[in-house]
Amino acid sequence: MSKKRTHASHGTPAVVALDRAGVAYGLHTYGHDPASELSYGMEAAEALGADPAQVFKTLLADVDGSLVVGIVPVDGSLDLKALARAVGGKRAAMADPAAAQRATGYVVGGISPIGQKQRHATVLDESAARFDVVYVSGGRRGLDVSLAPDDLLRLTGGRAAPIARA
Repeated sequence: MSKKRTHASHGTPAVVALDRAGVAYGLHTYGHDPASELSYGMEAAEALGADPAQVFKTLLADVDGSLVVGIVPVDGSLDLKALARAVGGKRAAMADPAAAQRATGYVVGGISPIGQKQRHATVLDESAARFDVVYVSGGRRGLDVSLAPDDLLRLTGGRAAPIARA
């Protein structure tokens, strides 16, 4: 995987942050179909020809009044209790989509864990460690980036924990 320089059309905050950090990453575009019956994440996995367990979705939850980012495989779901435990919290609920968009600067279906407007506690499901490379949103629908899980954790200041349910 080589670092690819951003093009104007891909200059999302996530891509800019990756370039600034100097980490190796891949840039993957695909045609997002608004009429697709697949979830955004499953649509990305299918379009990329990637194992859904290797493609991760970025979800925001309210944990004891603070927004927390949970990153889980697209073929699973976020275990809210496990996410709360991972950050030392007690109660968690999915964040309001409008609040998630305001806090991250991204639209639902294109929320990247990288380059968010505000930094939030971030937890990556521990299953990511099984892969040399994982895919996450690049900051818009139809754009994913691939990078090493350790680089993702470093860039987000995150930690790994068992937060996904099948």
